[in-house]
This record gives sequence, C-alpha cells and structure tokens, in this order.
Amino acid sequence: MDAAQKNIRIQKWVATLSVVLLLIKLVAYYSTHSVAILTDALEGIVNVIAGFIGLYSLNLSAKPKDEDHPYGHGKVEFLSASLEGSMIFIAGIMILYKSISNLLTPQPIHQLDFGIILISITAVANYLVGRLCVRTGKKSNSLALIASGKHLLSDTYSTLGILVGLALIYFTNLAWFDSVVAIIFSLVILNTGYKIVRSSIAGMMDEADRKLLEKMVDTLNRNRRVNWIDLHNLRIIKYGTLLHLDCHLTVPWFLNVHEAHVEIDALADLVRKEFGEEIELFVHSDGCLDFSCQICTKKDCTVRKFPFEKQLEWTVENISKDTKHRIG
Repeated sequence: MDAAQKNIRIQKWVATLSVVLLLIKLVAYYSTHSVAILTDALEGIVNVIAGFIGLYSLNLSAKPKDEDHPYGHGKVEFLSASLEGSMIFIAGIMILYKSISNLLTPQPIHQLDFGIILISITAVANYLVGRLCVRTGKKSNSLALIASGKHLLSDTYSTLGILVGLALIYFTNLAWFDSVVAIIFSLVILNTGYKIVRSSIAGMMDEADRKLLEKMVDTLNRNRRVNWIDLHNLRIIKYGTLLHLDCHLTVPWFLNVHEAHVEIDALADLVRKEFGEEIELFVHSDGCLDFSCQICTKKDCTVRKFPFEKQLEWTVENISKDTKHRIG
C-alpha cells in the first residue's frame, strides 16, 4: 500500500471516529447539562465536518497528473487544511462565548461521574488517533493528515481541561470552575486553528519550507561527491505527498553528456533514498567556469587555472543563489 492510500485509510477511520465520539459527547451533555461538555460537543461537530473534508481532499490529491493538472491534485490539501483550521477557530470563538455566558449565568449540573467517564473515553480515543495522524502525515508529507491529527490532539487537550473542571466541580461543588476551564482551553483551540490556517496559506503561496530545506541541505552536504563542484538555484515545492525539486548542479566542464548524467543520477538516487519515491527532480547540469576553481576540491584536475581556496559550504541561505554571487 502506497503512502497516499495509507493516508486515505487512516482518514476514513478519523471520519468514522469523529461521528462516534460526537454521539458520546452529546449523550454526556444531555446527562450532565455541563456547558464545558457542550462546548466539547460543538467542537465534535467541527471534527465530523473536518474529517469528511479531509477524506475528500486526500482522495482527490491521490489522483494522478493529467492534462489539466500537470502537477497533480495535491494542492487541494492546503484548501482542506485551511477550511479545517478556520472551523477550529470558529469553534474556539463559540466555546469562548458560551463559556463566558455560563460564567455570568451558571446552570445546574447533574450526573457528573457518568459524564466524566464518557468524556474520558473520547479523550483517549482522540489522542491515540491524533498521534497516529500526525506521525503518518509527517512521514508522507501530507498536510491534510497532519491538520486532522492536530485537530484531534487539540480536541484531546480541551477535553482534558474539561475533565479537570468537572473533577473540581465534583469535589468542591464550585460550578464556576466549569466555565473558567472551558475559557482557558478555548484559547488553546483558537491558537491551534490559527496555526493550521497559517500553515495552509503558506503552502498555497509556495512559501519555502525551512525545515525541509534544512534536511535537504544537510543530506547533500553529508553525501557530497567530488564532481559536485557546486549546487545552486535549488527550489522545493510541495503538492500533497509529492515534492518537486529543481536545481543546477555544477560539474567539471570536460565531462561528456553521459558522465554528467551519472552525477545527476547519483544526486537523484540520494534524494529519493532520503525523501521517498514520491519526488520529481529537475536537475540542470552546468559546466564549471574559471571562478569555480577556487571552490573545486577535485585534486586530479589537469585543466585547473586557479588554486583551490576553500570548499563552498551549502546552507539554506545560499543554496538558492547563483555560485558567482556567493563566491564574490
């Protein structure tokens, strides 16, 4: 099973689980009349909608490239994540509003012990599935799955806060704890929603992924070949689970076409080994020029015009620039 199909299977479980947990939370609310549990149920409705949106986006992003979509359908994941983040943010506002209202006008609470048991079950389930989504999403570079996982984890944290509030009420009979804890965790939910929306907008705008670039640069530096005089103009764009990388590789000018292609193949094999097969590489080979001598480590070069000075270390800051600009 490839990464895309695995993501879809997990998201199906997420969507199904969200429906089951919503029903449990509704039962808990009608049993207790706790505003904190009500706010958790409101977020549960968002979970259901977001779960099915995420499932749709993963199915669409898994479709192969076609004439109308030469880069595939992966960017739909950014739209899915932005919608999910927006709904989390809206849920946070609704929770905050309801919590403040209940703080001003407290409502009696019933059957707290039964409500605590039900909500505890939903917290454990959300945490386990959320961790699975985030871990799998990071391995396959799926923003939609990561967003679903973070959503479930944020739901877990808010549920834990609700459990704390319910426990305090149970032991102290101070009903206002119910609203105070709900207010605190509504702010956590708002922050989570903002981060997801921010991440999805960055993806839509093809913003550079610094962590991905750092990992790529580190991999290239550790496995550098002597004929790789320099690597520059590197760019990475993410479309769903597919990464697109293009760069210029400077090799000795006297290599023939086949020899230069051997170096490109070595670069491609290295990247695929570290980042998976779902990556497209477009590598342009450049022949070295006179100014390249000062950064070339090739010891047996018979056409060297200038002495070697120092190897040019590749960094996130310089690998996207031309060689001459970095040397000068």
